Amino acid sequence: MIIAIDGPSASGKSTTAKGVSDSLNFTHLDTGAMYRAVTLGLSDEKIGLSDEKMLVQFLESIDLYFDNNNSIWLNGNNVSREIRTVEISSKVSLVSANPLVRNRMVIIQRIIASDTNCVLEGRDIGTIVFPNADFKFFLDADIKIRAKRRLKELKENNMSITIDDLISSIKRRDELDSTRAHSPLLKAKDAISIDTTHLTINEQIEKIVTIVNKQ
Repeated sequence: MIIAIDGPSASGKSTTAKGVSDSLNFTHLDTGAMYRAVTLGLSDEKIGLSDEKMLVQFLESIDLYFDNNNSIWLNGNNVSREIRTVEISSKVSLVSANPLVRNRMVIIQRIIASDTNCVLEGRDIGTIVFPNADFKFFLDADIKIRAKRRLKELKENNMSITIDDLISSIKRRDELDSTRAHSPLLKAKDAISIDTTHLTINEQIEKIVTIVNKQ
């Protein structure tokens, strides 16, 4: 079974997907972390998106996987913390919009999910990656609430930024994600919308698990 959870940045996708997967004993595949890891790798290797030859070589040789603790590893290194910086957040939309990057990530995602019950979250899971997913959900929330959530996450990782700067950053990311030519952020026609503005994470998880278990 495939459960697709899409939505904009800081709408609660990743935490909710992890909770749903734990509740149902499914595999959780954090696709957003995968794009962040690629962004980090390209930045570390100083490979620009315009350098198609080097980009293709990097993508073909990439060793990207999740361990049993759902930490993400890139070429032998646990990069779970490094991918959550403001710098990576500011770059990931451009990287994830690149067709070469997206095509490679979709292949890896489909391979991982091919033989297991899986919960995936991202921005195009229900529209592009798994258009025939058994369940599709689209999460969204008020942008101020989304910024407060992201601020809490950054503070927990000892990163400093103002709430106003975060709101501006999230607005830019929403615009980039929604208007990119390749695999834009869209709600699938058959997706169930959930406004998470006034929901706790546990309430979000319970709502999705209840819908899945009723089928």
